[in-house]
Amino acid sequence: MVAAGTLIEYLDNGRFVCALVIACEDKRLRLINQNSRETVLPIARVMHASRRPVTQSGSREQMEALLRETDERRRRLLTEVNLPEIWELAVDEGAAYYDPAFLAELTLGQPADDDILAAFLRAVIFDKTYFRYREGQVLVQSREQVEQMLAQREKERRKTELIRQGAAILRAIVSGESIAPELEVLRRESLEILTHIYLDTASAAQAEIGHLLLKEAGLNQPRAPFDILVAAGVWSKHENIPLLKSGLPTTFSYSARQQAENLLCQPQDDLFGDPGRKDFTHLRPITIDGYSTLDFDDALTIESAPEGWLIGVHISDVAHYVHPGDPLFEEAMARGISLYFPEGQVPMLPRHLSQGICSLIQGEARAAISFMILVSPEAEVLRTRITPSIIRVARRLTYDETDHLIKDDPELRVLNDLRLKLRKRRLAQGALLLPIPDVNICIDQADKPHVSLGETDTPARTLVSEMMILANSEAARHVSDRMVPGLFRSQPPLKNRIVFGEDNDLFLNIRQRKQLPRGELLTKAMPHSGLGVSHYTTVTSPIRRLLDLLMQHQLNAVIRRQTPRFSEVDCRDFIGVINHTLAAANAVKQQRHRYWLLRYLEDHLDQPLEALIIDAGPKRTNLLITDLLMDVELPTPHAWQPTPGATAQIRARRADAIENTVKFDWC
Repeated sequence: MVAAGTLIEYLDNGRFVCALVIACEDKRLRLINQNSRETVLPIARVMHASRRPVTQSGSREQMEALLRETDERRRRLLTEVNLPEIWELAVDEGAAYYDPAFLAELTLGQPADDDILAAFLRAVIFDKTYFRYREGQVLVQSREQVEQMLAQREKERRKTELIRQGAAILRAIVSGESIAPELEVLRRESLEILTHIYLDTASAAQAEIGHLLLKEAGLNQPRAPFDILVAAGVWSKHENIPLLKSGLPTTFSYSARQQAENLLCQPQDDLFGDPGRKDFTHLRPITIDGYSTLDFDDALTIESAPEGWLIGVHISDVAHYVHPGDPLFEEAMARGISLYFPEGQVPMLPRHLSQGICSLIQGEARAAISFMILVSPEAEVLRTRITPSIIRVARRLTYDETDHLIKDDPELRVLNDLRLKLRKRRLAQGALLLPIPDVNICIDQADKPHVSLGETDTPARTLVSEMMILANSEAARHVSDRMVPGLFRSQPPLKNRIVFGEDNDLFLNIRQRKQLPRGELLTKAMPHSGLGVSHYTTVTSPIRRLLDLLMQHQLNAVIRRQTPRFSEVDCRDFIGVINHTLAAANAVKQQRHRYWLLRYLEDHLDQPLEALIIDAGPKRTNLLITDLLMDVELPTPHAWQPTPGATAQIRARRADAIENTVKFDWC
């Protein structure tokens, strides 16, 4: 029981308050405190009670002054309390609990009167690192507990300092001011946190610090991290954020780069020493690609034969250089495909390979897998031989050059004739052509995007595509006929067909594309309705597609009459990897494509845009901007009902590529 006249201390909002007990009533004390307030306090809240009573003969003002003097005296004594020193003595003794008076005497080296004891208890309660006060006893923290708390305290100190100085650094970056060299580490740390925040990869701790940094710096706009990172030179103003968010690799490991360097040193003479590899350097292969293409993975030859024509489809033998388990193979597994953007590319394999020894460069001997396909004059496949080979490309042509030469060049003329017949055969088997223009985006030196449409159904492009479909079909048939598992592409039958033959109607082709059944990747060959073939895989782009590289390994083992390289289980695992990486890669490509279209629209706001009406309902209308092939959805106008297949004019009112937002209106 605390009697009247006792000087006590209690905590109020984290501060110690001295008070004098006026009366004690049923476990509650009536007090007057140093702040001239009368109050009622539960006895349980008393932190310290003086052992000597206070004489209450003076005035109230005198009592309040005494309380303030006592508080000030104990504050001064508090500065002399060295808890770490006392703790070292106490923890070495090994006892778990101590009487507070004993430790207080050790603290100041003199008997513990009320003031000394109160000052010591204040120190213990304020700083819970070394001791804890429980039910009148002082608990000694273990060394492990103290180490953890000191580490946490240092962490909090660094956090506070990071926020204070980091915010100043961010303000300096935005205003273009220089940063002191001694703050460079903190600058990098702050920018790294903002990077993780903007890419949605921040841990909870990073996110908390980052938001406090931005708040302290007064930079609270949603895109503030992006603008700061651009101003700091960490990112370009056109940074590919979807690619960074995807987690797809953008650089190659040291071991992969080293393997690529080592492959460059291998003598090409080894190819001619392989008894299973045919020397086809007497042939005159042609590559047909885009003007800016640097990685050539396919070439064509054509020879007259008694039964008709011998088509040669020669594919770079990337599997000769990249083997399962190698660092380069692991890099290909992580990427799944080469990514091409208007501003550059992220290759599946290092350029040493993709543009070097694996590229079918004119005049250079190269390892290849050759599909020698004998066809009748009507392009019916009579016989196929697939063999590892060595070729040397004789001519490099672009699509435009091929289109100009195709009627007069003897080889191209025959290939074009066969192209038409192969296409006719596929159409007879239900193939869908659906030619839709390519959207070509060119970035000029001022970082301005220019958009144009490129035909995909030109003679040169369809010549190459028909020959690749032919080779891929024969590869799938060759593996499947030998009951070997693989990675086969298939597509279920189309349920609602609205395009027939070689229709080149953009409206119908877009409508038909929206109704295509989903393609599948299987370990056993099944028909592909869209291509009009009974077996299909892809082996013709091993430089840029993981699936083609894997199937090239499997096919190579089959044609060399070896044990299949991959089992059924392996192939199922590969399908999971391919589906995952392709989903990520396609999402990045679509988002980046949209970014540059929005950049284009930022420079063409309020300008009329022609749009093809794809579908129109009572509330919403779907359109396609014909110059950009960009999908748009608008509220159906009240004044008139849009007609599918007709055109209309719309305009972009607002566009923000960074924020991925755009607003269209009817003209």
